[in-house]
Amino acid sequence: MDMNEFIDFCRKGNSIPADDQELYGLLVQCSFEAQRITMELNTSYHSKEEIVELFSELTGSTVDPSFMCFPPFYTDFGKNITIGKNVFFNTGCSFQDRGGIQIGSGSQIGMNVTIATLNHGLPLETRNTTYSSPVVIGKNAWIGSSAMILPGVTIGDNSVVAAGAVVTKDVPANTVVAGVPAKFVKAI
Repeated sequence: MDMNEFIDFCRKGNSIPADDQELYGLLVQCSFEAQRITMELNTSYHSKEEIVELFSELTGSTVDPSFMCFPPFYTDFGKNITIGKNVFFNTGCSFQDRGGIQIGSGSQIGMNVTIATLNHGLPLETRNTTYSSPVVIGKNAWIGSSAMILPGVTIGDNSVVAAGAVVTKDVPANTVVAGVPAKFVKAI
């Protein structure tokens, strides 16, 4: 399997058993490339245009020039992030994106937000196997500082996730959620 086939394999949500040396080796290569790019992003000043260029390299697809990120930014894979137009990432975001992270146009991601798309098997026999579930953030969503979005969650269009919330379930469009775990607060 070449790297493009592997990235497609991951985008389809396939699990990776730790004992599959071929898949694990490709995963490590992808992770090291993401580390190289994010280290470049995070360790010196870059113009807005250079940041867009680095994110395009990181994700393997063209990122719209309207995108803005205040580094540092961290990810362990990079190739399974989709970013709409007029999206903003504040400083300190950490994405575990192998399972897929889709961010709709006009969305704002606050400081120190964590988005996870992977889980491990619970039984000891599968504890080292990673299972992916995508996270989808709709258009014009606002994810507050230090929120954590867990695997498989969809945040609806125009919704707000309060600072510090841990989102374990889907958030309907046009709502505010808060707390640990996040619960409905009000409709917008």
